[in-house]
Amino acid sequence: MTSSADLLDLDITGIAHGGTFIARHEGRVVFVSDAIPGERVRARLDPESTGSSKSFWRAETVEVLEASPHRRPHVWAEADISRAPEQRAGGADLGHIDLAEQRILKRRVLSEALDRFAGPGLDAPEIEAVDSGDGTGWRTRVTLHVGDDGTVGPYAARSHRIIPVASHPLARPAVAEAALRLTGAGAGSIELVEPEDGEVRIIRRDSQPERPRRGVSRRPAPEIVQERVGDRSFQLDAGGFWQVHPRAASVLDAAVYGILDGHVDEDRTHYDLYGGVGLFAATLADLGGTDIVTVESNPRATAHAAANLAPLGATAVTARVDRFLAGLPSGSRAGAVVLDPPRAGAGRGVVDALNELDPQAIAYVACDPVALARDLGTFREHGWQVPRLRAFDLFPHSHHFEVVALLTR
Repeated sequence: MTSSADLLDLDITGIAHGGTFIARHEGRVVFVSDAIPGERVRARLDPESTGSSKSFWRAETVEVLEASPHRRPHVWAEADISRAPEQRAGGADLGHIDLAEQRILKRRVLSEALDRFAGPGLDAPEIEAVDSGDGTGWRTRVTLHVGDDGTVGPYAARSHRIIPVASHPLARPAVAEAALRLTGAGAGSIELVEPEDGEVRIIRRDSQPERPRRGVSRRPAPEIVQERVGDRSFQLDAGGFWQVHPRAASVLDAAVYGILDGHVDEDRTHYDLYGGVGLFAATLADLGGTDIVTVESNPRATAHAAANLAPLGATAVTARVDRFLAGLPSGSRAGAVVLDPPRAGAGRGVVDALNELDPQAIAYVACDPVALARDLGTFREHGWQVPRLRAFDLFPHSHHFEVVALLTR
């Protein structure tokens, strides 16, 4: 039972990076879930976040006292505010807000990140809509979890508590249907993947896999699937990384092509860093590059990149990007670079090394606005400019979005 001492009535003043919202209580910042700027809500404090030594608190909305005009019934019934906070499925943290307002709020997050970390003078672009529908039915990849008791479902927000659900509105229809037919086996996770052929693959991962007998492979070789972007086909492991939205790879490919057009000199070496299975290396080839190197730390992804790019003559290298750049001969120079780091960003070491490589232009593909802003700030310290930014709402009803930035001297 929740006591009155655990509840606060709060005025929501903004949105924070990560899909929570900002309020203040007696001068302390409180990050509140399931709210909207302009609302007044009653929120339950997270007891693990409170205490006089904490610089901020966390809370979960339990009642809306004054609703925003942008509030809508949640697109996922199992995440709705009518449920107790601990019983709300995670993964759709903006699903209670109309889509147009979601994009305004995402732009605000990007703008505040740029102002704080990238330095003055960078204006956040509008968040471009990719779909014209209601923002559901786009997830080609869904990860669910299996408890010790066989319960199957997503985690609750910011927890490892499994929530049984009767719907998966963000998933592609075939993925949603397959997910609802699942039954629990051993504890672990289940990944559902719908590649370009439309057939859903189900990949089970035990939390404690059995030790293999001597001489027996630990696990069977992963199934290889195909994805398509334009007239190019890319092979990858079924459980390997690929964009979750069915149009995301094409949208980002077109964005990178557009901002690097005119910056790819066929006499230079061009680099696709954190290259995965070679998507943006192929983009560099389409722009006229003939000497292309893609760098990826995952050896299976690199092997697929080598096969995918074989007709283009590109080189696929298995290495950590920071170590690869550090190992280049002194005085090396680059043409165009595509930089597509993981959520944590590239970091100062990689940015400093890229600056020494003196590329003609850099296309930075970012899935995290704060990491992007930090890296852009470091580039700008080295004298780089950011003449173009584009942002795409590829993950409606979640706080995630993608940004593509052009960096030039």
